[in-house]
Order: sequence, then structure tokens, then C-alpha cells
Amino acid sequence: MSRPLILVTNDDGITAPGIRALVDVASQLGDVVVVAPDSPQSGMGHAVTIHDPVRIHEAKVFEGIEAYECTGTPVDCVKLAKHLILRDRKPTLALSGINHGSNAAINILYSGTLSAAMEASLEGIPSIGFSLLDFAYDADFDAAKPYLSELISFVLEHGLSSGSLLNVNIPKLPGDQIKGLKVCRQADSRWEEEFMEATDPRGQKYYWLTGKFVNMDSGEDTDLWALENGYISVVPSMHDLTNYKAIPLLKDMEKISYPSSADLRSA
Repeated sequence: MSRPLILVTNDDGITAPGIRALVDVASQLGDVVVVAPDSPQSGMGHAVTIHDPVRIHEAKVFEGIEAYECTGTPVDCVKLAKHLILRDRKPTLALSGINHGSNAAINILYSGTLSAAMEASLEGIPSIGFSLLDFAYDADFDAAKPYLSELISFVLEHGLSSGSLLNVNIPKLPGDQIKGLKVCRQADSRWEEEFMEATDPRGQKYYWLTGKFVNMDSGEDTDLWALENGYISVVPSMHDLTNYKAIPLLKDMEKISYPSSADLRSA
């Protein structure tokens, strides 16, 4: 039987150690094609390049692995992979990461790593975004590799529901201190932000975004609780942002008597 085709991307750039660790694991489970940004794209969210041309080149980064570097965003990479590089080969699975730093809780909305996985899921490709809670360039990914292998194998065997992806975050711990996996929900959290103001050498003001992360959720079924207690968090996510609980509460809006189009024209 042929091996599954696995698309790998990230937002830290094609030369980041995290994507190399992910390719090492994925290549043992399938045939890997890498399409990743040529430079760091953290915090890009679901941005798509529309006002500038996007360029893509073959990259000799991973021995024996077909790889391409792209001048665009992580989402651009997935789109180019589907419509150009793999137009005659649909991936069995898409993997994004391993991100250098957390993408738990509200961070999923800002993350280029998870947006790339989300884009793949929009195309009907089961996808997983991986993040390690260590922002250092030389972060140690070895402890995470056995868990990555098991998670990837599970999804390859069982699949995911349509439009679904997994947001996987790994605590910064030695392998013998990771307690296992917790399938959980996204914690209720937010960033309390502020802008630091400064003046450049030409006397012009500029601003630098800073802030602190605030967890407002005390539940023991959240990704933040799992990570704080030594577990790898696995959150099933999707692109449907509908607040279904709010629909019944807003149904009375349909009963409001709105002016007709004729009334508006004569006004």
C-alpha cells in the first residue's frame, strides 16, 4: 500500500528547528512535502497576500524531502500547496509547526501556525497544529516527538470530522515529566494590551505592542489547566465561529418591524 501524503508547514520559517522536528516525525509515517514561509510569520493569523506577488522556490533544507519556501504567509503556503504544488495529489493530512511558543486558549486566533492548519481543514484535509511552550530558538523538541508520532498515527488511522482540526500544545518539560494527553476545551482568556511609546532618532514617535496574558477560566477541563498540570493539551477546533447558544436569545430581533424598502426610498 502507498504511504499517506503529509503536507507540512509552519509560521516560524522553513529553517526553524521546530519544523525540522516535525518533519523528522512525519517522514517516518508518510511521504512528506514541505511548503513553508521563507522567513518568520508569527502572529499573522489567517492573513492572505493579495496586494503583492507571492514567490515560491524549491528549498534544499531537508535531506530526501520535497520542500518549497514561500515569500507569503502560512495560509499562502497552504493555498499554493493545494493549487500548485499538490494540485494532482491531495494530502491525507496537513501538519503545522512545531511552533516555538504557546498557541493555547485565545492565541489560536492570532496564530499563523493554527491558521495554516485551519486553511487545510477548509479544504477538507484533516489537520493538526503543534506548539511547544518554549519561545527559544534552540528549544528541545525531543520530549514531544513520541507524542507527536502517536497523535499523527491516530489521525491517519481514524481521521477527523469534516472541517475539524486539532490544536495541540506541549508543556516545556522533560519527557519523563509529561503526564500524558488531555482532550479539552479552549480556555476563556484574553490579552490585556498596551502600546509602549518611544521616539526614533529622527524625532518621530513609534509604538510597540506589549501586554500580559490573562486566564479568566478556573475550569479543570481547559487547555491551560492541562498545560499547567503537566499534560499535553489537545483541543478539537473548527472554522465555524457561530455562537449557537446566542441564536435563541436573538430570535426576537426577527419580530422587529423594520421600514420597507419603499419607505426608505421615499424618505
